[in-house]
Amino acid sequence: FAFTPRMQTQGAGTDWHKNARPISSGRYPAKELCSRCGICDSYFVSKVKEACPFLDNGMSKVEEMEERVHGRERNKHNRDDLYFGVHESRLLCQVTEPVDGAQWGGLVTTIACCMLEQGMVDAVLCVASEHDDALSPRPILARSVQQVLLSRGVKPILTPSLELLPLLDGSGVSRLLVCGVGCQVQALRAVEPLLGLEQLYVLGTNCVDNAPSRQALSKFLHVASRRPGSVSGYEFMADYNVHVNLRGGGLEVVPFFTLPAHELKDVIAPSCYACFDYTNALADSVRSEADHRGREGGGYAP
Repeated sequence: FAFTPRMQTQGAGTDWHKNARPISSGRYPAKELCSRCGICDSYFVSKVKEACPFLDNGMSKVEEMEERVHGRERNKHNRDDLYFGVHESRLLCQVTEPVDGAQWGGLVTTIACCMLEQGMVDAVLCVASEHDDALSPRPILARSVQQVLLSRGVKPILTPSLELLPLLDGSGVSRLLVCGVGCQVQALRAVEPLLGLEQLYVLGTNCVDNAPSRQALSKFLHVASRRPGSVSGYEFMADYNVHVNLRGGGLEVVPFFTLPAHELKDVIAPSCYACFDYTNALADSVRSEADHRGREGGGYAP
């Protein structure tokens, strides 16, 4: 298994954040556009202007960082580069041993476990579930395969994963894998030179429209599913349907245009409407769903 990022981090001393204080008021600099990535919930708040995808130059920071992260800018005369961002190849993958409880086949979970097992990384920053609710997110710094498996399945709610970055100090972690969506990855790349890691790997996913809270998600599920209490995950698919997974193996297919828009005005976070990095251009590798039919054989992803 090979996964080679182009950029290595460098330490920046310890004084730069000594006076920084996480925001505890809930009033963040990006205001209603805040994607709750977690930067402001840590001492990295001192770098929020440079890191936040919704402040200053916003999403255009992606193009500003591409050469530093990937070794070159995207080729504006190449249609694939314009759409996907800087990339070497696109592959159609299938998990040979599906992960029980994963969103589809468990490709991201499998890669993360493999990197830990092979000693490529010391830890994985990922998102587990709250103990009493599989769809409520709980960021964790996983040090074992068993802990990574707690993160299987998507939690479609804004998640402050980057609030855990200060845990790296004194942890012994020198090689880290971060699993995240575009807004998180953009903020992560902005502070990457300050992390003091030997190696940072970023495994991205194509983001979907996330709910701003668990309450908002519940509202959506009660409209989209006949069995909202049994939903284990869902995807907005390219066939213009929402594919809703149910515990026990059931699947509901709901056409986008049958959803009552007037009832769902507040179920998608404003930051998601403002995001232009669906393809997660600053990740080292990105997994996206290609065909829901792959769930029978482990899940396909290009």
